[in-house]
Amino acid sequence: MRLNSAVPLCSHSAMILLCAASVFAQQKPCATASRFGPDDQLGNVNYITPAKTLTASKLVTKGRAYRLGVETNKDTPAYGTRTFGIIVLQPGQAGGATIGPNKVSYNDDIINGWVGVGSQIDGFGHLGIDNLYFNCNKAADFTAPDGLKKLGIEKVPAIATRGVLLDMAGYFNTDIVKEGTAFNRAEIDGAMKREGISAIEQGDVVLFYTGWQKLSGKDNKRFISVNPGLGREGARYLASLGVAMVGSDTPNFEVLPFEKDAGVYEVHQILLPLNGIHILENMNTEEMVKDQAWEFLFTLGAPRITGGVQAIINPIAIR
Repeated sequence: MRLNSAVPLCSHSAMILLCAASVFAQQKPCATASRFGPDDQLGNVNYITPAKTLTASKLVTKGRAYRLGVETNKDTPAYGTRTFGIIVLQPGQAGGATIGPNKVSYNDDIINGWVGVGSQIDGFGHLGIDNLYFNCNKAADFTAPDGLKKLGIEKVPAIATRGVLLDMAGYFNTDIVKEGTAFNRAEIDGAMKREGISAIEQGDVVLFYTGWQKLSGKDNKRFISVNPGLGREGARYLASLGVAMVGSDTPNFEVLPFEKDAGVYEVHQILLPLNGIHILENMNTEEMVKDQAWEFLFTLGAPRITGGVQAIINPIAIR
């Protein structure tokens, strides 16, 4: 009897140890650890598989392409101290001189400005939590004045996936959604239902339209300092669905003023370091809303600037 009773006792003990080991294995080494492993620098872009791209390509039924980038110039409203300028030169051609017997003349240009101006993608090296960035990378270990040693924007691969556009202006029945309006689960689900979108899936790019670009060049102070946008619950909701990227037609992306009791750019923290989800800002989706292009093939080839924190982009949506 003692022997027989010892067997279940040992089995029970082994089960406890096995469960304990399983729990330990599931514990994250740090708050920002990637679910894709310790060497991962792509985050949820990993969900954009060849099969995902192939399925998304079937959304192209009309052959209409949309430029999602806005024009970037010295007058583009920009956050904080950011500025942008372009200088056009004619090297070695002072006074109208030309080059060679066939009299070649040419122009070159120099960009003198910040990368985070206009339509942009936020890389994982852009924002962290107390100097801890995506996948347990500490600022002191990878940040340098001549470029990031990890998490650089050059790591973003070629993107071709399903895109979903949520017309929040239509959902709220207004031309421009009021600043401070947060998009959380109820608003996201409501906008989806209005458009007939059945689901947001792993590897999707989700864009919000608010009408905010209508203010650019007309009321730049309001445009850059406040806006409607994604709230904390909404960010966690989209993260739980496994989206690859999220974006908006606003310059700050998340809701401003921030939600009650929210930290400074806490939505950015939820998305970038905690969940490995890239952020797209100043996306021009005006024409898509007019055409009710709610689902589409989203494509992006981010500039491969080694060690870059952000990049000026012009994604193309095709339906």
